Amino acid sequence: MPAARDLEALMNLAIGCRERGDAGGQMKALDHVLAVSPGHLAAMMMKADHFAAIGDDRAAQSFYGAVASRAPPPHALPPPIRAEVERARERNAHYVKAFETHLRSAVAKSGAEATPRFAQSIDLMLGKKEIFLQQPTSFYFPELPQRQFYEREEFPWLEALERETGAIREELLAVMADGSGFRPYLEDNPTRPPGEFGTLKNSPDWSAYYFVNSGAVVADAAARCPRTMAAIQKLPLTDAPGRTPSVLFSLLKAKTRIHAHNGQINARLICHLPLIVPLGCGFRVGNEVRSWVEGEALIFDDTIEHEAWNDSDETRVILLFEIWRPELTTAERASVAALLAAVGTYGG
Repeated sequence: MPAARDLEALMNLAIGCRERGDAGGQMKALDHVLAVSPGHLAAMMMKADHFAAIGDDRAAQSFYGAVASRAPPPHALPPPIRAEVERARERNAHYVKAFETHLRSAVAKSGAEATPRFAQSIDLMLGKKEIFLQQPTSFYFPELPQRQFYEREEFPWLEALERETGAIREELLAVMADGSGFRPYLEDNPTRPPGEFGTLKNSPDWSAYYFVNSGAVVADAAARCPRTMAAIQKLPLTDAPGRTPSVLFSLLKAKTRIHAHNGQINARLICHLPLIVPLGCGFRVGNEVRSWVEGEALIFDDTIEHEAWNDSDETRVILLFEIWRPELTTAERASVAALLAAVGTYGG
């Protein structure tokens, strides 16, 4: 391994070649440096500046981007290097934007249809969005599409449920006025190790009013909210006795955040029917943030990392329920249901 003084000598040689206009000698010296010290920031910066000067934008961006991504935190750098790293970030951002403009313009001129899915592929390619995949905590069914959200139009039966939003909200308000029936969404289970979620465990800030809990109808809730229960009975819910479905009012109090987490089973989708949504609420699944709109359902894969927040001064409430993934065959649904039921009966 060359000593630091050898690398310094090579860098001085590169600087001398640059000042004499000897681009070939400069690049040869820099390549020697990077061959033995691939993370050498100054060498990469000089190569980036060289490519920028000769108009090779792709090469320039690759080196500016490498400096920006590989540099230590600013506080760990001496001021001169810190300034160069900041310049690398600015130049990298410039080239990334230019590259994006070039790509989008070329696609538009081609006449090809830029679907939302294709648009997202460009964002992923450019690093504007992160790739999130299914990471179920309990059961993974293979070869299912990696989709964050499904669209309402894909489930025609949702229209009938959405038409009942007003009636369901009226029954919700009566339950909330009564003040009973809600319980913390996350409760301690002495037969399982403690989980995460910190202060939300056993907290009324995130609470649930169940109509169906682990496949069993909650008689009191069904009696108090007959319109809601009638709407629920028309839904194509999951059906694994003793395990699913669960159908509930999910309540999130003011100034409360549900931090990022993953659901248990990717063979299902989670549906939200927003009932009370004050301004300041948000919901992220993977790399996409959507807003709840009262009366318009959201359908998503909860085994992809997701989080929710209520930054308002009021309470947010949705109707939450589970449906099978549409890609599963009838036979596969029956198999998964039998498996989940078997999990529930194991070990008492």
